[in-house]
Amino acid sequence: MAEQRVLLIVGGGIAAYKALELTRLLRKAGVGVRPILTKAGAEFVTPLSLSALAEDKVYSELFSLTDEAEMGHIELSRSADLVVVAPATADLMAKAAHGLANDLASTTLLATDKLVLMAPAMNVRMWEHAATRRNLATLKADGVSFVGPDEGAMACGEYGPGRLAEPTAIFEAIMGMLGGSRLLAGKRAIVTAGPTAEAIDPVRLLTNRSSGKQGYAIAGALAALGAEVTLVSGPTAQATPAGVVRVDVEGAREMLAACEAALPADIAVCVAAVADWRPETLGDRKIKKVKDGPPALVLVENPDILATLSKHASRPRLVIGFAAETNDVEANAKAKFAKKGCDWIVANDVSVDGVMGGDENTVAIVSARGIERWERMAKGAVARRLAARIAAELA
Repeated sequence: MAEQRVLLIVGGGIAAYKALELTRLLRKAGVGVRPILTKAGAEFVTPLSLSALAEDKVYSELFSLTDEAEMGHIELSRSADLVVVAPATADLMAKAAHGLANDLASTTLLATDKLVLMAPAMNVRMWEHAATRRNLATLKADGVSFVGPDEGAMACGEYGPGRLAEPTAIFEAIMGMLGGSRLLAGKRAIVTAGPTAEAIDPVRLLTNRSSGKQGYAIAGALAALGAEVTLVSGPTAQATPAGVVRVDVEGAREMLAACEAALPADIAVCVAAVADWRPETLGDRKIKKVKDGPPALVLVENPDILATLSKHASRPRLVIGFAAETNDVEANAKAKFAKKGCDWIVANDVSVDGVMGGDENTVAIVSARGIERWERMAKGAVARRLAARIAAELA
Protein backbone atom coordinates (compact mmCIF):
# COMPACT_ATOMS: atom_id res chain seq x y z
CA MET A 1 0.00 0.00 0.00
CA ALA A 2 2.99 2.33 0.42
CA GLU A 3 2.78 3.59 -3.18
CA GLN A 4 -0.99 4.13 -3.22
CA ARG A 5 -2.46 7.55 -2.58
CA VAL A 6 -5.90 9.01 -1.95
CA LEU A 7 -6.87 12.56 -2.89
CA LEU A 8 -9.26 13.50 -0.07
CA ILE A 9 -11.71 16.35 -0.67
CA VAL A 10 -13.19 17.59 2.61
CA GLY A 11 -16.50 19.38 2.12
CA GLY A 12 -18.29 21.69 4.54
CA GLY A 13 -20.57 20.41 7.29
CA ILE A 14 -20.44 19.42 10.94
CA ALA A 15 -19.39 15.91 9.91
CA ALA A 16 -16.13 17.23 8.43
CA TYR A 17 -14.37 16.35 11.69
CA LYS A 18 -14.70 12.67 10.76
CA ALA A 19 -12.32 13.29 7.86
CA LEU A 20 -9.54 13.58 10.44
CA GLU A 21 -10.17 10.05 11.75
CA LEU A 22 -10.46 8.75 8.19
CA THR A 23 -7.09 10.32 7.40
CA ARG A 24 -5.57 8.67 10.47
CA LEU A 25 -6.89 5.24 9.45
CA LEU A 26 -5.53 5.60 5.92
CA ARG A 27 -2.10 6.74 7.07
CA LYS A 28 -2.02 3.90 9.61
CA ALA A 29 -2.63 1.51 6.72
CA GLY A 30 0.24 3.04 4.74
CA VAL A 31 -1.98 4.87 2.25
CA GLY A 32 -0.84 8.37 1.24
CA VAL A 33 -3.40 11.13 1.74
CA ARG A 34 -3.28 14.45 -0.16
CA PRO A 35 -6.07 16.71 1.20
CA ILE A 36 -8.16 19.37 -0.55
CA LEU A 37 -10.02 21.45 2.01
CA THR A 38 -12.95 23.49 0.70
CA LYS A 39 -13.67 26.96 2.02
CA ALA A 40 -16.75 25.63 3.82
CA GLY A 41 -14.80 22.65 5.14
CA ALA A 42 -12.26 25.00 6.70
CA GLU A 43 -15.07 26.34 8.92
CA PHE A 44 -15.13 22.98 10.71
CA VAL A 45 -11.56 21.59 10.56
CA THR A 46 -8.29 23.48 10.36
CA PRO A 47 -5.71 23.06 7.60
CA LEU A 48 -3.09 22.49 10.30
CA SER A 49 -4.87 19.51 11.88
CA LEU A 50 -5.58 17.94 8.48
CA SER A 51 -2.02 18.50 7.29
CA ALA A 52 -0.55 17.04 10.49
CA LEU A 53 -2.55 13.82 10.18
CA ALA A 54 -2.07 13.53 6.39
CA GLU A 55 1.64 14.33 6.63
CA ASP A 56 1.15 16.34 3.44
CA LYS A 57 0.26 19.84 2.36
CA VAL A 58 -3.40 20.88 2.35
CA TYR A 59 -4.59 22.44 -0.92
CA SER A 60 -7.52 24.86 -0.93
CA GLU A 61 -7.27 27.67 -3.49
CA LEU A 62 -7.85 27.29 -7.21
CA PHE A 63 -5.97 30.48 -8.05
CA SER A 64 -3.14 30.19 -5.53
CA LEU A 65 0.17 31.01 -7.24
CA THR A 66 2.04 28.86 -4.74
CA ASP A 67 -0.25 25.85 -5.23
CA GLU A 68 -0.23 26.16 -9.00
CA ALA A 69 3.56 26.47 -9.06
CA GLU A 70 3.99 23.35 -6.90
CA MET A 71 1.24 21.25 -8.46
CA GLY A 72 -1.29 22.58 -10.95
CA HIS A 73 -4.91 21.58 -10.42
CA ILE A 74 -4.83 19.24 -13.44
CA GLU A 75 -1.84 17.37 -12.07
CA LEU A 76 -3.38 17.40 -8.60
CA SER A 77 -6.57 15.83 -9.98
CA ARG A 78 -4.58 12.93 -11.38
CA SER A 79 -1.94 12.55 -8.68
CA ALA A 80 -3.75 9.86 -6.69
CA ASP A 81 -5.13 6.37 -7.26
CA LEU A 82 -8.55 7.31 -5.91
CA VAL A 83 -10.44 10.55 -5.27
CA VAL A 84 -12.55 10.52 -2.10
CA VAL A 85 -15.09 13.20 -1.15
CA ALA A 86 -15.92 13.07 2.58
CA PRO A 87 -18.15 14.68 3.48
CA ALA A 88 -19.80 15.06 0.08
CA THR A 89 -22.23 17.91 0.58
CA ALA A 90 -25.33 18.55 -1.53
CA ASP A 91 -23.43 21.43 -3.14
CA LEU A 92 -20.41 19.32 -4.09
CA MET A 93 -22.64 16.57 -5.48
CA ALA A 94 -24.61 19.11 -7.52
CA LYS A 95 -21.45 20.69 -8.95
CA ALA A 96 -20.00 17.29 -9.88
CA ALA A 97 -23.28 16.12 -11.43
CA HIS A 98 -23.53 19.22 -13.62
CA GLY A 99 -19.85 19.63 -14.47
CA LEU A 100 -19.38 22.93 -12.67
CA ALA A 101 -15.83 24.02 -11.87
CA ASN A 102 -15.68 27.24 -9.88
CA ASP A 103 -13.37 26.18 -7.03
CA LEU A 104 -10.47 23.75 -6.51
CA ALA A 105 -12.63 20.85 -5.35
CA SER A 106 -15.14 20.99 -8.21
CA THR A 107 -12.41 21.65 -10.79
CA THR A 108 -10.49 18.65 -9.52
CA LEU A 109 -13.55 16.42 -9.76
CA LEU A 110 -14.19 17.56 -13.34
CA ALA A 111 -10.54 17.11 -14.37
CA THR A 112 -9.79 13.76 -12.74
CA ASP A 113 -9.47 10.54 -14.69
CA LYS A 114 -9.41 8.43 -11.51
CA LEU A 115 -12.16 6.54 -9.70
CA VAL A 116 -14.25 8.70 -7.38
CA LEU A 117 -15.84 7.66 -4.08
CA MET A 118 -18.32 10.00 -2.36
CA ALA A 119 -19.55 9.80 1.23
CA PRO A 120 -22.65 12.06 1.37
CA ALA A 121 -23.61 14.07 4.45
CA MET A 122 -26.48 16.51 4.67
CA ASN A 123 -29.83 17.25 6.29
CA VAL A 124 -32.40 14.50 5.69
CA ARG A 125 -34.68 16.83 3.70
CA MET A 126 -31.77 17.82 1.47
CA TRP A 127 -30.87 14.17 0.94
CA GLU A 128 -34.45 13.25 0.05
CA HIS A 129 -35.00 16.31 -2.19
CA ALA A 130 -35.77 15.50 -5.83
CA ALA A 131 -32.77 17.54 -7.02
CA THR A 132 -30.35 15.55 -4.86
CA ARG A 133 -31.91 12.27 -6.03
CA ARG A 134 -31.41 13.36 -9.65
CA ASN A 135 -27.81 14.35 -8.95
CA LEU A 136 -27.19 11.02 -7.21
CA ALA A 137 -28.55 9.09 -10.19
CA THR A 138 -26.42 11.16 -12.58
CA LEU A 139 -23.24 10.63 -10.58
CA LYS A 140 -23.85 6.88 -10.30
CA ALA A 141 -24.43 6.74 -14.07
CA ASP A 142 -21.11 8.56 -14.50
CA GLY A 143 -19.36 5.83 -12.51
CA VAL A 144 -19.05 7.53 -9.12
CA SER A 145 -19.20 5.12 -6.15
CA PHE A 146 -20.94 5.90 -2.86
CA VAL A 147 -20.71 4.84 0.77
CA GLY A 148 -23.56 5.87 3.06
CA PRO A 149 -25.23 8.00 4.14
CA ASP A 150 -26.26 6.44 7.45
CA GLU A 151 -29.56 6.96 9.20
CA GLY A 152 -29.75 8.58 12.62
CA ALA A 153 -30.00 11.74 14.69
CA MET A 154 -28.51 14.87 13.15
CA ALA A 155 -26.93 18.01 14.54
CA CYS A 156 -29.98 19.98 13.38
CA GLY A 157 -32.22 17.84 15.60
CA GLU A 158 -33.90 15.87 12.81
CA TYR A 159 -33.68 12.11 12.28
CA GLY A 160 -33.28 10.11 9.09
CA PRO A 161 -30.81 9.28 6.32
CA GLY A 162 -28.09 11.85 5.75
CA ARG A 163 -25.45 11.19 8.40
CA LEU A 164 -21.91 10.73 7.13
CA ALA A 165 -20.88 7.08 7.16
CA GLU A 166 -18.51 6.19 9.98
CA PRO A 167 -14.80 6.59 9.16
CA THR A 168 -14.27 2.83 9.41
CA ALA A 169 -16.98 2.20 6.79
CA ILE A 170 -15.46 4.79 4.44
CA PHE A 171 -12.03 3.29 5.07
CA GLU A 172 -13.34 -0.18 4.16
CA ALA A 173 -14.83 1.14 0.92
CA ILE A 174 -11.55 2.84 0.04
CA MET A 175 -9.51 -0.27 0.74
CA GLY A 176 -11.90 -2.34 -1.34
CA MET A 177 -11.48 0.04 -4.29
CA LEU A 178 -7.70 0.25 -3.93
CA GLY A 179 -7.20 -3.48 -3.41
CA GLY A 180 -3.97 -5.37 -3.12
CA SER A 181 -3.14 -4.35 0.46
CA ARG A 182 -1.32 -6.39 3.12
CA LEU A 183 -3.06 -4.82 6.09
CA LEU A 184 -3.19 -8.10 8.01
CA ALA A 185 0.38 -9.24 7.36
CA GLY A 186 1.71 -10.97 10.46
CA LYS A 187 -1.79 -11.71 11.80
CA ARG A 188 -3.18 -15.24 12.26
CA ALA A 189 -6.84 -15.99 11.63
CA ILE A 190 -9.15 -18.94 12.19
CA VAL A 191 -12.29 -19.18 10.06
CA THR A 192 -14.94 -21.88 10.42
CA ALA A 193 -17.17 -22.58 7.43
CA GLY A 194 -19.82 -24.88 6.04
CA PRO A 195 -22.14 -27.22 7.92
CA THR A 196 -21.23 -29.80 10.51
CA ALA A 197 -22.42 -33.37 9.99
CA GLU A 198 -23.36 -35.44 13.03
CA ALA A 199 -23.46 -39.18 12.40
CA ILE A 200 -26.53 -41.19 13.37
CA ASP A 201 -25.18 -44.47 12.04
CA PRO A 202 -22.58 -45.38 9.38
CA VAL A 203 -24.99 -44.18 6.65
CA ARG A 204 -27.08 -41.31 7.98
CA LEU A 205 -26.21 -37.81 9.19
CA LEU A 206 -27.79 -34.81 10.89
CA THR A 207 -26.69 -31.73 8.94
CA ASN A 208 -27.99 -28.50 7.37
CA ARG A 209 -28.11 -26.58 4.08
CA SER A 210 -25.03 -24.38 4.57
CA SER A 211 -22.93 -24.24 1.38
CA GLY A 212 -19.83 -22.75 3.02
CA LYS A 213 -19.67 -19.98 0.39
CA GLN A 214 -19.64 -17.08 2.87
CA GLY A 215 -17.05 -18.63 5.17
CA TYR A 216 -14.76 -19.57 2.29
CA ALA A 217 -15.06 -16.05 0.87
CA ILE A 218 -14.11 -14.56 4.24
CA ALA A 219 -11.11 -16.87 4.56
CA GLY A 220 -9.96 -15.81 1.08
CA ALA A 221 -10.50 -12.11 1.81
CA LEU A 222 -8.44 -12.29 5.02
CA ALA A 223 -5.65 -14.13 3.20
CA ALA A 224 -5.72 -11.49 0.45
CA LEU A 225 -4.97 -8.90 3.14
CA GLY A 226 -1.93 -10.88 4.23
CA ALA A 227 -3.30 -12.89 7.16
CA GLU A 228 -2.16 -16.45 7.84
CA VAL A 229 -5.53 -18.21 7.65
CA THR A 230 -6.58 -21.63 8.94
CA LEU A 231 -9.95 -22.59 7.46
CA VAL A 232 -11.74 -25.24 9.54
CA SER A 233 -14.39 -26.61 7.22
CA GLY A 234 -17.30 -28.95 7.47
CA PRO A 235 -18.28 -30.99 4.39
CA THR A 236 -18.63 -28.66 1.38
CA ALA A 237 -17.98 -28.62 -2.37
CA GLN A 238 -16.09 -25.30 -2.20
CA ALA A 239 -12.54 -24.89 -3.51
CA THR A 240 -9.89 -23.86 -0.99
CA PRO A 241 -9.08 -20.14 -1.38
CA ALA A 242 -5.56 -19.19 -2.39
CA GLY A 243 -3.12 -18.87 0.50
CA VAL A 244 -5.41 -20.62 2.99
CA VAL A 245 -4.62 -23.75 5.04
CA ARG A 246 -7.73 -25.94 5.13
CA VAL A 247 -8.58 -28.48 7.84
CA ASP A 248 -11.51 -30.75 7.01
CA VAL A 249 -13.80 -31.95 9.82
CA GLU A 250 -17.26 -33.46 10.16
CA GLY A 251 -18.79 -32.98 13.58
CA ALA A 252 -18.86 -30.07 16.01
CA ARG A 253 -16.42 -31.71 18.42
CA GLU A 254 -13.88 -32.16 15.63
CA MET A 255 -14.38 -28.55 14.57
CA LEU A 256 -13.73 -27.25 18.08
CA ALA A 257 -10.61 -29.41 18.45
CA ALA A 258 -9.26 -28.10 15.12
CA CYS A 259 -9.93 -24.49 16.17
CA GLU A 260 -8.14 -24.96 19.49
CA ALA A 261 -5.21 -26.60 17.69
CA ALA A 262 -4.93 -23.48 15.49
CA LEU A 263 -4.53 -21.18 18.51
CA PRO A 264 -2.97 -18.77 19.28
CA ALA A 265 -4.56 -16.48 16.71
CA ASP A 266 -5.39 -12.79 16.39
CA ILE A 267 -8.77 -13.29 14.69
CA ALA A 268 -11.51 -15.91 14.85
CA VAL A 269 -14.50 -15.72 12.52
CA CYS A 270 -17.04 -18.44 13.28
CA VAL A 271 -19.15 -18.64 10.13
CA ALA A 272 -19.91 -22.39 10.18
CA ALA A 273 -23.49 -23.51 10.74
CA VAL A 274 -22.68 -25.82 13.65
CA ALA A 275 -25.26 -28.39 14.72
CA ASP A 276 -26.52 -27.62 18.21
CA TRP A 277 -27.23 -31.29 18.88
CA ARG A 278 -25.84 -34.73 18.03
CA PRO A 279 -27.11 -38.30 18.61
CA GLU A 280 -26.21 -39.59 22.07
CA THR A 281 -25.04 -42.91 20.66
CA LEU A 282 -23.63 -43.91 17.28
CA GLY A 283 -24.76 -47.24 15.94
CA ASP A 284 -22.08 -49.49 14.43
CA ARG A 285 -24.46 -50.59 11.69
CA LYS A 286 -27.28 -49.08 9.70
CA ILE A 287 -30.48 -48.68 11.68
CA LYS A 288 -33.12 -50.81 9.99
CA LYS A 289 -36.74 -49.95 9.45
CA VAL A 290 -39.04 -51.79 11.84
CA LYS A 291 -42.81 -52.30 11.99
CA ASP A 292 -43.12 -50.48 15.30
CA GLY A 293 -42.33 -47.13 13.70
CA PRO A 294 -39.24 -44.87 13.69
CA PRO A 295 -36.58 -45.50 16.32
CA ALA A 296 -36.19 -43.07 19.21
CA LEU A 297 -33.30 -40.69 18.58
CA VAL A 298 -31.84 -39.26 21.80
CA LEU A 299 -29.87 -36.04 21.26
CA VAL A 300 -27.21 -34.40 23.41
CA GLU A 301 -25.83 -30.87 23.19
CA ASN A 302 -22.75 -30.13 21.11
CA PRO A 303 -19.94 -27.87 22.36
CA ASP A 304 -20.43 -24.16 21.70
CA ILE A 305 -17.44 -23.23 19.54
CA LEU A 306 -18.05 -19.47 19.49
CA ALA A 307 -18.53 -19.22 23.26
CA THR A 308 -15.53 -21.47 23.92
CA LEU A 309 -13.20 -19.35 21.77
CA SER A 310 -14.61 -16.15 23.30
CA LYS A 311 -13.70 -17.34 26.80
CA HIS A 312 -10.56 -19.29 25.94
CA ALA A 313 -7.30 -18.74 27.82
CA SER A 314 -5.72 -18.06 24.40
CA ARG A 315 -8.65 -15.94 23.22
CA PRO A 316 -8.05 -14.23 19.87
CA ARG A 317 -8.01 -10.45 20.03
CA LEU A 318 -11.11 -10.27 17.82
CA VAL A 319 -13.80 -12.98 17.93
CA ILE A 320 -16.68 -12.75 15.47
CA GLY A 321 -19.71 -14.99 15.26
CA PHE A 322 -22.45 -15.43 12.69
CA ALA A 323 -26.17 -15.72 13.43
CA ALA A 324 -28.19 -17.29 10.63
CA GLU A 325 -31.83 -16.61 11.50
CA THR A 326 -35.20 -17.14 9.85
CA ASN A 327 -37.17 -14.68 12.00
CA ASP A 328 -36.60 -11.82 14.47
CA VAL A 329 -33.10 -11.61 13.02
CA GLU A 330 -31.73 -8.61 14.90
CA ALA A 331 -33.40 -9.49 18.21
CA ASN A 332 -32.00 -13.02 18.09
CA ALA A 333 -28.57 -11.74 17.07
CA LYS A 334 -28.52 -9.27 19.98
CA ALA A 335 -29.42 -12.08 22.39
CA LYS A 336 -26.65 -14.25 20.93
CA PHE A 337 -24.16 -11.39 21.23
CA ALA A 338 -25.05 -10.92 24.91
CA LYS A 339 -24.69 -14.63 25.61
CA LYS A 340 -21.56 -15.67 23.71
CA GLY A 341 -18.97 -13.13 24.89
CA CYS A 342 -17.70 -12.39 21.37
CA ASP A 343 -16.85 -8.97 19.93
CA TRP A 344 -19.22 -8.90 16.94
CA ILE A 345 -22.15 -10.93 15.66
CA VAL A 346 -22.84 -10.89 11.91
CA ALA A 347 -26.57 -11.51 11.55
CA ASN A 348 -28.22 -12.64 8.34
CA ASP A 349 -31.73 -13.68 7.36
CA VAL A 350 -31.48 -17.11 5.75
CA SER A 351 -35.21 -17.20 5.01
CA VAL A 352 -34.57 -14.75 2.14
CA ASP A 353 -34.33 -16.39 -1.28
CA GLY A 354 -30.77 -16.62 -2.58
CA VAL A 355 -29.01 -16.46 0.81
CA MET A 356 -28.76 -20.06 2.06
CA GLY A 357 -26.65 -21.75 -0.60
CA GLY A 358 -26.81 -18.70 -2.86
CA ASP A 359 -24.32 -16.06 -3.93
CA GLU A 360 -25.71 -13.00 -2.10
CA ASN A 361 -26.18 -11.98 1.51
CA THR A 362 -27.71 -9.20 3.57
CA VAL A 363 -26.04 -8.79 6.94
CA ALA A 364 -26.11 -6.58 10.03
CA ILE A 365 -23.16 -6.20 12.40
CA VAL A 366 -24.13 -6.34 16.08
CA SER A 367 -21.51 -5.05 18.52
CA ALA A 368 -21.19 -3.00 21.69
CA ARG A 369 -21.50 0.06 19.43
CA GLY A 370 -24.98 -0.95 18.25
CA ILE A 371 -26.27 -2.38 14.97
CA GLU A 372 -24.87 -1.54 11.55
CA ARG A 373 -26.98 -2.70 8.60
CA TRP A 374 -25.37 -3.46 5.24
CA GLU A 375 -27.18 -3.47 1.93
CA ARG A 376 -27.62 -6.72 0.02
CA MET A 377 -24.48 -7.64 -1.90
CA ALA A 378 -22.52 -10.58 -3.24
CA LYS A 379 -21.01 -12.83 -0.58
CA GLY A 380 -17.57 -12.00 -1.93
CA ALA A 381 -18.27 -8.29 -1.39
CA VAL A 382 -19.49 -9.00 2.16
CA ALA A 383 -16.26 -10.89 2.78
CA ARG A 384 -14.01 -8.11 1.46
CA ARG A 385 -15.86 -5.46 3.44
CA LEU A 386 -15.74 -7.54 6.63
CA ALA A 387 -12.01 -8.23 6.14
CA ALA A 388 -11.37 -4.50 5.71
CA ARG A 389 -13.41 -3.79 8.84
CA ILE A 390 -11.33 -6.35 10.75
CA ALA A 391 -8.13 -4.72 9.51
CA ALA A 392 -9.36 -1.30 10.65
CA GLU A 393 -10.28 -2.68 14.08
CA LEU A 394 -6.82 -4.20 14.56
CA ALA A 395 -4.93 -1.20 13.14
